[in-house]
Amino acid sequence: MSAPVHGEPAPDGVLRLGLSGDLVRLGTETFTPARTQDASRLAERVRGRDVLVVVEDADTFLAQVSGALAVLRTQAAVVWLQHPDAPVAYRVVLRDEQGFRAWLEEVAPGKLRIIQRADGFELTTSVGKLPGPDRNGPSVPVRGGRQDLATLRRELARLKTRFTTSDDLCLVPSFGTEVVQAVRALGGTYVAPEEGLFDTLCLVYPTPRPATDAGLP
Repeated sequence: MSAPVHGEPAPDGVLRLGLSGDLVRLGTETFTPARTQDASRLAERVRGRDVLVVVEDADTFLAQVSGALAVLRTQAAVVWLQHPDAPVAYRVVLRDEQGFRAWLEEVAPGKLRIIQRADGFELTTSVGKLPGPDRNGPSVPVRGGRQDLATLRRELARLKTRFTTSDDLCLVPSFGTEVVQAVRALGGTYVAPEEGLFDTLCLVYPTPRPATDAGLP
């Protein structure tokens, strides 16, 4: 089911970082964060900076960019994700798997999260999963092979009326999810231009394997 794209205006005056597979592009420089030396170089470039992440390849998967996201989580001041289809972006807090578990353990109502699956979105709160049309399926199934962002938006708005003090939400894509699909899903958290349902959006990414030294496999 189609839905208009909402979000924040893409920020100006920030560092633009491109993702393509396991490569990161920053101006004329290219990095492979899976290598220790490249991860260190990238950390130097983004340290203390606001960064706009632009996915340059629709077939770039979350598991491929975990190293880059790990660098951004620890070094960048602010991270934005550019929507692939519209001039809007989403400010996100990046959390690895350990950080996500710590967030879940915080004593607070709601703890709303979107589990992004191949067959749709599973909406989960501190009191359980929101049921969908199929009791064993996702809360918001795909329609015609596409994400149903209109229904996602409606169900999140409904959850927000129940958990009125829940100001943050985590998106938890399966690690085989294309990054552009995860960014599109963030659009479901906005009900109008610049009108998000939550003050803070979190993106959970897979913990990367330890970086290797240059020249090693």
